[in-house]
Amino acid sequence: MSRRVLVVRLDSVGDVLLSGPAVRAVAAHATVDLLTSPTGAPAASLLPGVRRVHEWDCPWIGNPARPTTPATIEELGAILADAGPDEAVILTSFHQSPLPLALQLRLAGVERVAGASVDYAGSLLDVRLRPGEDFPESQSEVTRALAIASAAGYELPPGDDGRLAVHPVPSAVPLVGPGPYVVVHPGAAVPARAWPVVQHIEAVQALVDAGVRVVVTGSAAERGATARVAGDVALDLGGRTDLPALAGVLASADAVVVGNTGAAHLAAAVGTPVVSLFSPVVDEVCWRPYGVPAILLGRTDTDCAGTRARECPVPGHPCLADVDPSSVVEAVLAIRKRSSAEHSELRPEVVPA
Repeated sequence: MSRRVLVVRLDSVGDVLLSGPAVRAVAAHATVDLLTSPTGAPAASLLPGVRRVHEWDCPWIGNPARPTTPATIEELGAILADAGPDEAVILTSFHQSPLPLALQLRLAGVERVAGASVDYAGSLLDVRLRPGEDFPESQSEVTRALAIASAAGYELPPGDDGRLAVHPVPSAVPLVGPGPYVVVHPGAAVPARAWPVVQHIEAVQALVDAGVRVVVTGSAAERGATARVAGDVALDLGGRTDLPALAGVLASADAVVVGNTGAAHLAAAVGTPVVSLFSPVVDEVCWRPYGVPAILLGRTDTDCAGTRARECPVPGHPCLADVDPSSVVEAVLAIRKRSSAEHSELRPEVVPA
C-alpha cells in the first residue's frame, strides 16, 4: 500500500501554486493529501498529484488570524484523523514556523514530520532544514519547497521539468471569443501590491490604441474596479471566472499584466508571459513569476522594500505609483514579440467546453 503523506501549505492561492512542483515530487512516490487554507483550497484542487484537499484556517498563519481555541485545534484533529497520514511535509516561507503544526501532528500520531526551521525543533521534526545554512533564504518559493521535499526523500520524477502546472484548463473561447488578447488583472490580495486603478485605465486605453485587444479579469469583490479599468474599450470579466476559468483565460492570453498576487502565479502555471507590477514589500527573488518570460516594473529603492507591509507605509505609494502606463504598454509589446514557438511547450492542453 502506498505511503500516505500530508503536504501542508496553509496560505493563499499564489503560495499554493508555487508549492505545486514539491507536491508532484512527493506524489511521485506516495499518496498525497494537501492541507491548506480556505483561501488556498481552489488552487490546491488544481494541482496535479493531489488526492484530496483538506481546508483549515490556521490561527498562526491566516491574516486576519482567528482566535486559537480548543475548538480550532479540534478541527485540525478531525482533519488529521480523516486523512490518516503516515508522515507530513510542512511547506513554509521564511517568515513562518512549522513547529506549532508539527506539535499537533505529533500529538495526532504522525510518524514522520519534515520542515524548515531556524529554531531548534527538538523532537518535533524528524527532518529539519536550517534556512541560511542548508539553503539560502533569498530563493524562489518553488525551489525552497522542492528543497524541503527533497530533504524528506522526495524528488521530482524523470521528465518533470519542475515548472508550475495546473489542471484542468478549460477553453476560454466561451468567455472571450476567438482571437489574440492581453489580460489586465488590476486586483491584488494585498493593497500594498496594487498599481493604482487610474493608471490601469490609462494603460488599457493605450494598449487598445496600439491595436491590442484587452480582457480585464478580477474577482466578484473587484467588479467595481474591473468595470472602471475596462471602460467601454475592453472586455470586463470581473466576477465571471472561478479559478479554473481564470486559468483558461490566462492560458490563451499573449501576456498578462498583473501585480504580485495569485493571478501572476496562475499565469506562470499555464505558461503565459507576465508583465509584473512588482512591489518590493516582498523579495523579488522569492516571489517573481516562476518559469515564464517576465518583465518586472516598479521601484525597488523605496522605504517599503522588504517590510512585508499589507498597506503601503510610504505616502503616495511610489514603488508602483511611479510606474508610467506607457512603460506597461512598452513591456507588453516587447514580451509579445518574443517567439511564441520558443515557449509553446509551456502551454497546457486546453479542454474544450
